[in-house]
Amino acid sequence: MTDAEVLVVGGGPAGLAAATELAGAGRRVTVLEREAEAGGIPRHCGHYPFAMREFHRLLRGPDYAARLRNAALAAGVTIRTRTTVTALLPGGVVEVTDDNGLANLAAKAVLLATGVRESSRASRLIGGEKPGGVLSTGALQGMVYLNHQRPFQRPVILGTELVAFSALLTCRHAGIKPLAMIEPGQRITARSPAIWLARLMGVPVRLQSDIAAIRGRTHVEGVTLSTPTGAEDLPADGVIVTGGFRPDAALLRGSHLEVDPASGGPVIDRWGCLSDPAYFAAGNLLRGVETAGWCWSEGRRTARAVMAALDGRLPKPGGARVALAHPALRLAVPQILGPEATDAVYGALQIRLSAPANGHLHLTQGGQTLTSARLDSLPERRLSLPLPAVSGATPLTLTIEDHA
Repeated sequence: MTDAEVLVVGGGPAGLAAATELAGAGRRVTVLEREAEAGGIPRHCGHYPFAMREFHRLLRGPDYAARLRNAALAAGVTIRTRTTVTALLPGGVVEVTDDNGLANLAAKAVLLATGVRESSRASRLIGGEKPGGVLSTGALQGMVYLNHQRPFQRPVILGTELVAFSALLTCRHAGIKPLAMIEPGQRITARSPAIWLARLMGVPVRLQSDIAAIRGRTHVEGVTLSTPTGAEDLPADGVIVTGGFRPDAALLRGSHLEVDPASGGPVIDRWGCLSDPAYFAAGNLLRGVETAGWCWSEGRRTARAVMAALDGRLPKPGGARVALAHPALRLAVPQILGPEATDAVYGALQIRLSAPANGHLHLTQGGQTLTSARLDSLPERRLSLPLPAVSGATPLTLTIEDHA
């Protein structure tokens, strides 16, 4: 057993920020991290910019991760690395495994901050053979920055989310020259200026194209693209499959905690509290992908909600459930809304789209509009809708009134 008041599962920016805030307030906190070193995804990102919001300076990812770890340790946080949580049990009990075997740890509160995973080749239904040399961005960055390896010379990059351009920077650092960036959509997913990085590096961006098949027996020898003009072969020696982020929620799916089918993460209320009030969540587990700085800030705010819970200052669980009523709406967080509160973690509904939309967002309850906002956005942009006070448990509906 542990004498920690709070267990934090995941040692990335959200988890470390929350742990530091809690320990700074005198709480006993233990972070459980499955990797050999805490710090999360930034450990693998050997480029700028990180830390402007947190430390008011520009740092590379590994340096930023080190600052987060050092701040947590200085505040009195215990960080247990190489410790994997295998089950979440009712009432704040977690099952873990480490070099000593299986054990159960109990705390008054558990904060989940397990982050995200990129969609795999399999989930994207890419056909062909199964050679080596097909990597996610995270795997590529780990090989380049942590192991100092160069896994290929002339890969293609699938995807144009912001992380794809991070992969491009990693390639430049390692002396890798991608043949192309491949994007199934009509435009890049990241904001338009990002395409200039590809152009400056001499990497063509192939829009309205996708990887239909990968060729090669032991290592990638080429890819077949599906393009508007038909099939096309490229002599690539690797494939970097980027983006398509989804919450790393395997623990949730095997637990008693409620999972939101829209986001893939947990169902939470305004305070970041899950269906079991002993559990809270913060960071990219909630929605897919956000910046490290955003997750850090959210972790700090959620830590304050955890402290309020420990002191018995949170309202009773419950409230009105938000339902999505438009095909362009991909997710909305939090999913349960109760009375307005100045100390709540979430003062706005965080929204993501799966398709471009132009019109007005409306949040209604019982046929009455509680709040609305103008909308003109592409998918995967950060959108928010100020949250009003919500009374009772009558379901809420989030919809888009399309402009003709």
